[in-house]
Amino acid sequence: MNDRVTELAALLLEREWMLATAESCTGGMIAAACTDLAGSSQWFERGFVTYSNEAKVELLGVAPAQLEAHGAVSEVVARAMAFGAVRHSRARVSVAVTGVAGPTGGSAAKPVGTVWFGFMVDGRLSSETRRFEGDRAAVRAATREHALQRLISLLQQA
Repeated sequence: MNDRVTELAALLLEREWMLATAESCTGGMIAAACTDLAGSSQWFERGFVTYSNEAKVELLGVAPAQLEAHGAVSEVVARAMAFGAVRHSRARVSVAVTGVAGPTGGSAAKPVGTVWFGFMVDGRLSSETRRFEGDRAAVRAATREHALQRLISLLQQA
C-alpha cells in the first residue's frame, strides 16, 4: 500500500494538485493511508468522514432528496460526495466511497460488499461500483486499495 501512496503522491506533486477524501464505509482509512506517508501535507488537503446521511448533507452538500431517492450507497450519492469534497476544500482531486461493509445492512439490491466510488479529477467527475468479498475488514481494506489504485490511473490519464 505504501508504494501506491508514494506513486499517488508523486502524481499529485507533479501537477501541484491537492487531494481530499470523502469517506463513509471506510471511516477515514483512505485519508489515514495517505497521511501515513511523511510529507503528505504537500499534496493531501483534507478528509471528510461522513458516515451518517446528516454528515453527507452538512459537510459535503449532498442533497437530502438524493439520499431519499437513491440511498446512501448509490452512484448519485458517491458522485455528489466527490463533488462536495472538492467544493468544500482547496483540492482539485477527490475520492468518495460509500458502501455496505457488513456484516449487516445488505439487501438484494445492495448486498454486503457493494461499494460506490466517486472521483473528481481536475473538474472531471466519474464513478464506478465494485463488489468485494469477505468480512467487514476485508471489504474496507479492498475499498481503500481500489480507491488508491483508481486515483493513480485517473491521474495518469489527466
